[in-house]
Amino acid sequence: MRSLKEIMAFAAERNLSLPNAILSIDAEASGISVDEIRTMIKERLADMERSVREASLNKEEGRLVPQTGRLLRQHSALGNTLCGQFVLRAGTIALEVATYNATMGRIVAAPTAGSCGILPGLLFSWKEFHGGDDADEKLTDALIVAGAIGEVIAARATLAGAEGGCQAECGAAAAMGSGALAYIQGGSDEMVANAVALALKSILGLVCDPVGGLVEAPCIKRNGTLTALGAVSADMALAGIKSVIPADEVIDAMSRVGKAIPPSLRETSLGGLAITPTAKELVKNLGLKKPQAV
Repeated sequence: MRSLKEIMAFAAERNLSLPNAILSIDAEASGISVDEIRTMIKERLADMERSVREASLNKEEGRLVPQTGRLLRQHSALGNTLCGQFVLRAGTIALEVATYNATMGRIVAAPTAGSCGILPGLLFSWKEFHGGDDADEKLTDALIVAGAIGEVIAARATLAGAEGGCQAECGAAAAMGSGALAYIQGGSDEMVANAVALALKSILGLVCDPVGGLVEAPCIKRNGTLTALGAVSADMALAGIKSVIPADEVIDAMSRVGKAIPPSLRETSLGGLAITPTAKELVKNLGLKKPQAV
């Protein structure tokens, strides 16, 4: 799958829902039946929900970042917050899952380990606030849509921070989550594509600059904040707001931007936040290996 436009044209031609169109394309390409693929997606959804549950109980802390999810959960309970409860819940889940990854917990890369909190944050916050008896079936459809978005991004650009910066990891995750939310909230296929475009173009150029080479700072907190981007982009698309640049072209632009980002800002820890005085002191105090020039 290399084009969201082509996937949506296929769905329209065959009079299929977007998830069923994606499953049909995938089945034809892989030789695996639609039912088998849907079963596999349901299993990944169950794995993702398990990781959310386990992450909420995790007491371990990262070497750089403490349990920030717990703090946001406590703040949310106060009621006197700026963001709505949907966004705060999504952010809490994202922080907890990303921290669970940093402490060697089992997660679902969505699309990568470094961005693993954003998609489950958005999907399971939706389940809590909007899901009914058929929530798991709707979330399965949402995960199918998110997966196809990720596949198109991988085909046209990259999902690797070492190739395209953090726009390719957390940015892609926000776009996947935004498109998935737009779909399960009843949006048209065009709205799904606009949600993807609105989210991704808002994060173009985001660099990958992990302190000490650890997937903690700024990675964990980016997972939390980018759930807000995914949710707002979905609502904008559902409101009828359109991206001037189509989703496929936004992804192409992301690819070009990623290639223009210098190696020092592509997961090498040789630039950005990773070389600030505080970061250098933390690396020294923790006895972490000093990054080498590439």
